[in-house]
Amino acid sequence: MTHVLALDVGGTGMKAALVAADGTPLHQARRPTGREHGPDAVVAAVLDFAADLAEEARTRHGGPPAAAGVAVPGTLDERSGTAVFSANLGWRDVPLRRLLSERLGGVPVALGHDVRSGGLAEGRIGAGRGVDRFLFVALGTGIAGAIGIGGRIEAGAHGYGGEVGHVVVRPGGPPCGCGARGCLETLASASAIGRAWAAASGDPAADAAACARAVEAGDPAAAEVWRTAVDALADGLVLCQSLLDPSTVIVGGGLAGAGETLLGPLRAAVAERLTFQVPPVIVAAALGDGAACLGAGLLARDLLDHGLLDSGLPADGPAAGGPPAQGPPPRDLPAPDPSAPDPSAPDPHGRDPLTPEVTA
Repeated sequence: MTHVLALDVGGTGMKAALVAADGTPLHQARRPTGREHGPDAVVAAVLDFAADLAEEARTRHGGPPAAAGVAVPGTLDERSGTAVFSANLGWRDVPLRRLLSERLGGVPVALGHDVRSGGLAEGRIGAGRGVDRFLFVALGTGIAGAIGIGGRIEAGAHGYGGEVGHVVVRPGGPPCGCGARGCLETLASASAIGRAWAAASGDPAADAAACARAVEAGDPAAAEVWRTAVDALADGLVLCQSLLDPSTVIVGGGLAGAGETLLGPLRAAVAERLTFQVPPVIVAAALGDGAACLGAGLLARDLLDHGLLDSGLPADGPAAGGPPAQGPPPRDLPAPDPSAPDPSAPDPHGRDPLTPEVTA
């Protein structure tokens, strides 16, 4: 049996699965990440979890996994298999692909970004199944995205493709942790809505979910907070529509849990802003918080079947005639405004600020 191992490493927890050749999960498990013990302990926990899943495969499913895929938050170099940096996990320059392959007895390992992996799964087996070009947008602590083209995810020349949250929609607007002002995620992320509703309601514990409930109950102050966020999100999506022309926009992340309270006004706001562009179909993500794990399994399958990374590049070196394999170059960012959310500060819910969890 040609099964693969899939692993999604989050800020507080990990999800793993053994996946059969037909996509059927043979075994699923969850464990804490253990980030409170430091980055070395996180790496050890990842390797131990993978090894235990491989042993499960050997003893109960006819043999070890033929390949493995792992999805992680933060910045990574997919070509070299290095987890470059994650604020929540605390690691830097971890050669995760090599370490996992060694721990699993030399099986091939694919390393992918968690949001792009979630987008890959949504595109192939979720809400975007059968769609040739789509944009996956994860609305959580921050906002991130994945550009789907022909069944693959376009990561861009430097690995930053899909950073929808850092499209500036309000020049000179609220400061962002990236150093810019008016980025989409400062206005339309779950965190941004939560801050705005806490200020408007006078309840410091209020969050985006509470705002959505207040909108549904007819609260005019909540409706104004919600409209401001939806307008900003619509402006960002219209820009993406002009540049990318996706046929479908898949909305995931925790904020997608608001359902039609979000999607209904968002569709209307996007439609009224478009001129000559064809409006995209805007739908909710279908795979919930398991999307990144499922995407990791698809990365492993692609690596086994075609030797490809999620970007479509060969896993064994640079494309013919291309530049040497290298990770995303360091960004020299301006000093952030002290009033901006700190992207390096751990989120109280364990999510990476710039790579929101992929949940529906």
